[in-house]
Amino acid sequence: MLHKTMNHKEIKYLFLISFILMIAIYLFVLGTPKTINLIIDEYLFILAFLISLSVTWYLKRKLQKVEIIDFYKQNNLTFKSTLSFFLLFQVVDYIFEDGFIGMISQWFLYWIIGMISVQVFSILNLYKNLKFYMRTDK
Repeated sequence: MLHKTMNHKEIKYLFLISFILMIAIYLFVLGTPKTINLIIDEYLFILAFLISLSVTWYLKRKLQKVEIIDFYKQNNLTFKSTLSFFLLFQVVDYIFEDGFIGMISQWFLYWIIGMISVQVFSILNLYKNLKFYMRTDK
């Protein structure tokens, strides 16, 4: 099961579950004020994510009457590779960010960057679909 490639739906669930767990750990370990400050400190990344969501929404609206082709079927993202990257970054953060609190303070940054990267691939796929259907309509 660990070697199975994840599809888009599973990736979205992974991000949702990780967000819920991350916020729960933040609230338990750091408390509410520090958790809110950690999230507010990443406002530029949150803004970039919101912009990418709006671009995705726009492209999906333009393509709502056609079938979306997945141009990135060869996605090699597995749960094992995702977990391996996360653990590697945790060891590095533990060493360079002054221990456990510094390590977990980086989780939200990694999560939001991961969400932006998923959105970028989604935007690229939708854009390729838009160009494909524009070419076939002519």
